[in-house]
Amino acid sequence: MTEQDIIDALSGGLLYIVAALFVIIVIFKGVRIVPQSEKYVVERFGRLKSVLGPGINFIVPFLDVVRHKVSILERQLPNASQDAITRDNVLVEIDTSVFYRILEPEKTVYRIRDVDGAISTTVAGIVRAEIGKMDLDEVQSNRSQLIGEIKRSVESAVDDWGIEVTRAEILDVNLDQATRDAMLQQLNAERARRAQVTEAEGKKRAVELAADAELYAAEQTAKARRIQAEAEAFATEVVAKAIAENGLAAAQYQVALKQVEALNALGNGDGKQTIIVPAQAIEAFGDAFKMLKAK
Repeated sequence: MTEQDIIDALSGGLLYIVAALFVIIVIFKGVRIVPQSEKYVVERFGRLKSVLGPGINFIVPFLDVVRHKVSILERQLPNASQDAITRDNVLVEIDTSVFYRILEPEKTVYRIRDVDGAISTTVAGIVRAEIGKMDLDEVQSNRSQLIGEIKRSVESAVDDWGIEVTRAEILDVNLDQATRDAMLQQLNAERARRAQVTEAEGKKRAVELAADAELYAAEQTAKARRIQAEAEAFATEVVAKAIAENGLAAAQYQVALKQVEALNALGNGDGKQTIIVPAQAIEAFGDAFKMLKAK
């Protein structure tokens, strides 16, 4: 083999090696494997060509260039504080936190330079605007409603940037010391008022219960008197009937019986060992026994 043949063989082998290297480079440049948590923005001659999703993707080597690798994971903006004035002219400091994720990387890349800064500025303006529509008491009590309004307003503002706002939170509402002292005084006054109202209602209820008890006692007394009157009326009716049937003797008998009962009661009293009764009583006692005997 001559020297020329050796040179030709080496040249042919080198050509094959270069061709193989070129094929490897083309494959390397034309195949892109995108992770699940990212999207790639591809440009061709400086213009947007396509957006590559997760998995294996093919592009034109040397013409298409992956210019931006954008994470599509949910992100949290740094906690921010901004001053705001409520409708009743109270200065408050609002601590907020916003979570978002990128849905359309081509919009985020070509329409806004600093995404985090833009969202933070937008949130600050919306928070001040929404706080200015509410009184301090409404801010404290309707925090969930305020968060919903802020989230909707932020979503509308960042829609052109290919971003989805997943959550917006109000972490704290801070007041200056003078406002806190005034609110504490108001709270103490409200507690004192409630205590007085409760005490007054208790006294009123006690009076009502006492009146009900007196009314019940009066009703029971009246009921007892009515029953007693009915009993006396019945007894009188029986006596009247007896007199009508038996004449005056029945009435005299009843009177004599009552006299005897009265004398017995007088004699049964404590410490009554000696009893002095008038002569008429003795006569009445004798008459009663005569009548009883006659019976």
